[in-house]
Amino acid sequence: MSRETVVNFILAALLLAVPLLANAVGQPFYITLATRIAILALAATGLNLALGLGGLVSFGHAAFFGIGGYAAGILATHGFSGEPLVFGLSGTNQMLVIWIVAAVTAGLAGLAIGAISLRTSGVYFIMITLAFAQMVYYFAVSWPAYGGEDGLSILVRNQFPGVSTMRPLSFFLICYVVLLAAIGLFALIRASRFGSALQAARQNPVRVATVGIRPFRIRLTAFAISAMMTALAGALFADLNRFVSPSMLSWHMSGELIVLIILGGTGRLFGPLAGAALYVIIEYALGGITERWQFFLGLILLGVVLFARGGLLGFIAGKARHG
Repeated sequence: MSRETVVNFILAALLLAVPLLANAVGQPFYITLATRIAILALAATGLNLALGLGGLVSFGHAAFFGIGGYAAGILATHGFSGEPLVFGLSGTNQMLVIWIVAAVTAGLAGLAIGAISLRTSGVYFIMITLAFAQMVYYFAVSWPAYGGEDGLSILVRNQFPGVSTMRPLSFFLICYVVLLAAIGLFALIRASRFGSALQAARQNPVRVATVGIRPFRIRLTAFAISAMMTALAGALFADLNRFVSPSMLSWHMSGELIVLIILGGTGRLFGPLAGAALYVIIEYALGGITERWQFFLGLILLGVVLFARGGLLGFIAGKARHG
C-alpha cells in the first residue's frame, strides 16, 4: 500500500469522523461544513476527470453545476405546487429522480458544448467553455419564471427513500456515499483502457490517432461524464442550501473548482477532497477574521504551484516517502 493510499484513507475517515463527533456533541454547524466539503469535492471530482485525466482546462463547469442545481429547484418547486412542467409532466421531491434528470440534462449539455469546444485547444478551449457558461448564466438571470436574478428557494429539502434528509447528519451521509461512489468511478475510469486512451490523448493526440483511436470521441465522452458528475453535485448543493441562484453558474464557480483541484493535486484520486477541505477550512477560519481571506488563499495557491506541483496530496505523500 502506497503512502498516498494511506493518506486517502485518512482523509476519507476524517471527513466521516468529524460530522459523527459533531452530531454526538450537538454541533450541527460542523456537519454542514463537512457536507459542503463533500459536495464541492464531488463537483471537483467531476472536473478532475476532464482536467486531471484529459488535460481539458474547462472554465465552463459552473454551467453543469448550475444545471444540476436548477434541476433540483425547478422539480422541487413544481412538485410542491402541483403545477405541471412541460408536456404535462409533474415535478418531484425525490432525490433519485432529480439526480437522474440533473445528470441527463447536464450530460446532453456537455455533449453539445463539448462537440464545439473540443474542436479548439489551449486558451481557445478555455474561452469557449467560459463563453458557454456565461450564456447559461445570463439565461438564468433573465428567467423570471424561476426567480431570475433573485434565485429560487426550495421550501423543503428533497427526499431520499428511507432517510430523513432534514437531519444534518443523514443528509451528510447521503453526500458522503455519493462522493465515495464518484471517486470509485473516477478510479475505475483511470484504470480502464478508456482512461489510458484519455491520458494518452492529453499527452500526444497525434500518436493516439495513428493507432486508430479518435481523440475527439474519447475527450467528448469524458467531458460529458464529467458534466454529469458535476451536475449531481449541483443538485446536492441546492438541497444543502435549499436555494439555487445564478451565482452557481458564474465563472467564479468554475474558477473555484479549478482551484480545489490544484490545491489537492491534479489527477489524484482524493485530490478534490483534499482541496475542498483546505478551501472550506481556510474560508471558515479566516472568513470571520477578515473579508479578504481570499488573499491568504491566493498565497497558499501560489505556494502550491511553486513548491508542491503535486498539490497537497503530492506534498504530503512526497514528505512521507522521505520520512
